[in-house]
Amino acid sequence: MIIETNIWLAVGLVVLGGIAGYILRRWYATRAQDSLEKKLQSGRERAESESKDIVLKAKEQAAKVLSNLQDSERERKKELRTLEERLLKREDVLDKERMSLGERTTSYEGKVKDLETKEEEVQHMRDRIAAELEQVAGLSKDEAKQKLLAEVEEGYKEELTERIVTLERKKQEEIEKKTLDIITSSIQRYARDNIADITTSVVMLPDEDLKGKIIGREGRNIRTFERLTGVELIVDESPDSIILSSFDPLRREVARIALEKLIKDGRIQPARIEEKVEEAREELEKYIRKVGEETAYEVGILDFPSEILTLLGRLKYRTSYGQNVLQHSIEMAHIAGMIAAELGIDVDVAKKGALVHDIGKAIDHEVEGTHVELGRKLLKKYGIDERIIRAMEPHHEEYPFATPESYVVAAADAISAARPGARRETLEKYLRRLEEIEKVVKGFDGIEKVYAISAGREVRVFVVPEKIDDFAALQLAKKIANKIKSDVQYPGEIKVTVIREVRAVEFAK
Repeated sequence: MIIETNIWLAVGLVVLGGIAGYILRRWYATRAQDSLEKKLQSGRERAESESKDIVLKAKEQAAKVLSNLQDSERERKKELRTLEERLLKREDVLDKERMSLGERTTSYEGKVKDLETKEEEVQHMRDRIAAELEQVAGLSKDEAKQKLLAEVEEGYKEELTERIVTLERKKQEEIEKKTLDIITSSIQRYARDNIADITTSVVMLPDEDLKGKIIGREGRNIRTFERLTGVELIVDESPDSIILSSFDPLRREVARIALEKLIKDGRIQPARIEEKVEEAREELEKYIRKVGEETAYEVGILDFPSEILTLLGRLKYRTSYGQNVLQHSIEMAHIAGMIAAELGIDVDVAKKGALVHDIGKAIDHEVEGTHVELGRKLLKKYGIDERIIRAMEPHHEEYPFATPESYVVAAADAISAARPGARRETLEKYLRRLEEIEKVVKGFDGIEKVYAISAGREVRVFVVPEKIDDFAALQLAKKIANKIKSDVQYPGEIKVTVIREVRAVEFAK
């Protein structure tokens, strides 16, 4: 009984608990629902408030933009009205001026017609008067003119002749005076010292004992040096120095540079001599290019190609009657430029023509032909202006004087060459004789190099050993001596030395 009571009590409690839980859950759900609805309501209200604010701000911004546009439109309309008023006023002014111009044109046309009428009347009067005069005189107008001229010529013939002669003499005197002024002014404005080139160079030695090294055992070093450079070494004439003798300035310069390199190096032997001579030749080529560039810069010419500048640099080692050809060309360029400026002709063409007038001398010892012809070919080859070629080609009168600048170049050449102390005739003859000797010897077959040394008293001939044997070398020496004797005028005697050198080279690998 008690157990059943407890069971029912427990069931009752469970039922009551379930009912209480259900009621409690419904309460919590209702409360949560109310809270969510409140949050949604609050968010909706906040969103509506923000949207209202945005709409208000947009309206305000739109109102400002509209106001600005209206202001701009009002300003533009105001400017357009002002411009329209100005155009209307200008149109009124133009209409008035057009009317005034039309009135003046009408007035001028009337005056022109009146003048034409009066001119016709005057011409009729002149014709009538001329006809009456011809009738009275019995001569036509042309006949009367010729008769008057004949009478004047007959009556004043001597006076006219004297006047014409006087005018011609005064004109000639004025031309000569002006010419003299231009030439003397050009010479005075350009003054350069001139030193005639010599045929020797001196290399100072830091120690007298170096002479023995330069000579070498049994003279092999000095022979190698002379063979490679074509320059004679004079060792014993002066203390602490060696004299390099050659009529060719290029050879002397190569020898000087090579000898200074050997002295500085200290190791003087045939192999080192060959190396230093080759280095000297390369160094001299660079220096020649530099000299050409400096020359063009000095004269004020900056558009010559590099090949022409190199040829100009080579002229430093050429002479004409003892006068350095490069210095002569620079001097001519300055003088030609000043003369051209005084005469009012092309200064640039005159200066360039003068500077390159002797450029053929840079290769005339290598190629057949006169230096003028060689110069023309070189300038054409490297695209030099034809006006410059026409200016330089007549300076020895081999070509006609085609332009005013050609006369200026020839005059500058004469001025530079003829001034006192500029040239030495005897030195030029001496150099030509040495060149002639070498040229005669080079005409034989099998010859590699020819050097005239000892002031032309000796010729050293280096032959190709594969073509000339020892016996043929003896015969060649006699043939060369006979050829020089028959073709060259020279004082004293000339020693002919034929050198045949055979080298055997092999490599151990």
